Amino acid sequence: MATPQIGDAGRLVGLVVACFNGHSHRPTKPSKAVRRWDGKTPYAIHPTWCSMTVLTETALSEVLRERLSQALLFHDFKEDTAASLPVGLAAGVETLVDLMTFESSDVEMEQVWTRGEEVLLAKLYDKVSNLLDGSWMSPEKRAKYCAYTMKLCEEVESLHGQLNITKMARAIVA
Repeated sequence: MATPQIGDAGRLVGLVVACFNGHSHRPTKPSKAVRRWDGKTPYAIHPTWCSMTVLTETALSEVLRERLSQALLFHDFKEDTAASLPVGLAAGVETLVDLMTFESSDVEMEQVWTRGEEVLLAKLYDKVSNLLDGSWMSPEKRAKYCAYTMKLCEEVESLHGQLNITKMARAIVA
């Protein structure tokens, strides 16, 4: 059976539900179920925002948007939940999730550059989302995230040209 495409709303809703269920009901520790900035907002809001935002990036191919959307929806699953990835994800999504997983943000900022252009693009969505709700960040951490996000932005623009996410990154970092 072929993997449903972006237009398959039922499948997309099912994946979002799996994301929320994993983060809300199977977190590796209670703090992983909610966003850091308020301790109340379900953590799954973050990967869902990333996933839905890439789907609106019409300058990218539908195949790439589908794969990135699914990878972004589950990009924190392996490190933050005891849940398994859902079955039937698009080809290459599980590998992409693995490539997006690092032991720490410092390791990520060092090693991400060797993980391929899809990882760089996906990480830009991830970091823009982090900066949007980054009120929990110290000024030093925010400055580090901003510098990293701009490096990702420049690399993504060199590969894909200007995208909505690069415009957002530049606006947030400015």
